Amino acid sequence: MVAVALVLGAASGLWVGTRPGAGPDDAATAAVLGADERGGAVSRDDGSRPGATPTGSTGAGDVRSGSGVDASPGSDRAAGAADGPTSPPSPTPPPGLSAQDVADGLLGAEIPPAGPGTFGVAPGTDAGPETGTVRVVRVEVEDGLPVDATAFAATVMATLNDPRGWGADGSVSFARTDGEAELRVVLASPATVDVLCAPLPTAGEVSCGRAGRAVINAERWLRAVEEYGGDLHRYRQYVVNHEVGHLLGHAHEQCPGAGLPAPVMQQQTYAVAPCTPNAWPFP
Repeated sequence: MVAVALVLGAASGLWVGTRPGAGPDDAATAAVLGADERGGAVSRDDGSRPGATPTGSTGAGDVRSGSGVDASPGSDRAAGAADGPTSPPSPTPPPGLSAQDVADGLLGAEIPPAGPGTFGVAPGTDAGPETGTVRVVRVEVEDGLPVDATAFAATVMATLNDPRGWGADGSVSFARTDGEAELRVVLASPATVDVLCAPLPTAGEVSCGRAGRAVINAERWLRAVEEYGGDLHRYRQYVVNHEVGHLLGHAHEQCPGAGLPAPVMQQQTYAVAPCTPNAWPFP
């Protein structure tokens, strides 16, 4: 599973005005590992502490209701008649969330500051495009988060295998498993992120990628950062690509010039300007 690289500092979210402290960028280690991104339905692991590898999984999915069409004898309109089939009504997102938030896995607009440190594994597999070197990823969600692990995993994989992503040149692609994996992408509460990312100073605000695990701060997944102008989905794509970029061996980069797209390995959670937001390795 592709563990998203610790984007030290770069991802500590909602940075407006002055920078919150010296920041991890001042440390040499941060330049390589990074702790950057600030702030369901899942199968269960073995109940181990933060950082332990989940060993079990039980599937869980969503339930959808459809609407029927009267096709009884004598009815003047049956399914597939001239007016066409009736579409089921679109579900109403939970309060405080958009349809895109739900598609990205969120089921509630409040993230607990701390969780139990145990994780469920998103059930199922995804072979991906199977181009280049295939890197196998497992997606995990901390227990107690208002997150649908299956939807979160789908967003992660769609991001990693996007034509603008790390495999744009055909050299690498990503497959997902709910078993043993090379890389892990983990969504966790702020306090658990701090434990998993130590000794990197995530301070309950940023994400990290280290030791084969990309740990994404759930608070940052929910709220993103102001410089993304409310485009929460694009920020989520950025944080996945940035942290996984660290796991692939990429270090932090700087803004190349005013008005240019920020490199995906720029610590955009702390600051995007004078560049413009960019979620992709090869936009």
